[in-house]
Amino acid sequence: MAEENHSATSNPEPATAERDAQVIADTVRWLERAVIGLNLCPFAKGVHAKDQIHYVVSHATDARSLADELHRELEALAEMSPEKRDTTLLMAPDCLEDFLDFNDFLELADDLVDALDLGGILQVASFHPQFQFEGTQVDDVSNCTNRAPYPTLHLLREDSIDRAVEAFPEAEEIFERNIEVLEKLGSKGWNDLDVGAHARCSHAAGSKART
Repeated sequence: MAEENHSATSNPEPATAERDAQVIADTVRWLERAVIGLNLCPFAKGVHAKDQIHYVVSHATDARSLADELHRELEALAEMSPEKRDTTLLMAPDCLEDFLDFNDFLELADDLVDALDLGGILQVASFHPQFQFEGTQVDDVSNCTNRAPYPTLHLLREDSIDRAVEAFPEAEEIFERNIEVLEKLGSKGWNDLDVGAHARCSHAAGSKART
């Protein structure tokens, strides 16, 4: 990945810089092995190959600090040329470890997009090590479609989403296809990808039928 697309939210000490590098490496590994490797998002391969993904490691330890950093990254993405930075992944390894807390934060994220008058321009998607769809068991392998090594906010351009959907007419079928891929892979197959210790799935869930 291009060096300019890797950053942290401050000038960290050497030990922190090393950890930031590891967080980014873990995220890239997840992107390559799971998101691209399993084709969970057909749109990801192109921006990854073109080094248009900006990786940011947050040092926030609470929701307020993370919101401040999200504010900065939303403005930065809006001002940046899409050819140089199409999308941003903001990883928060030190806060919102609880998925329900993280899920609550997403309402604030959407409100922030509107407050910055970026509605229709940018949107915020999300991934979390303990992501869980409503109505599923915590270790249902289908949840792994949205699991990542760290709590992650994905800042996207609406125009890029529209172009991607035009290029992939079957885009509305991606969700169901992803569930089928994960059910076929099973929890052991997911864990064998080794994309994050906290994003693992119990083997028992791999054989659970989805209703």
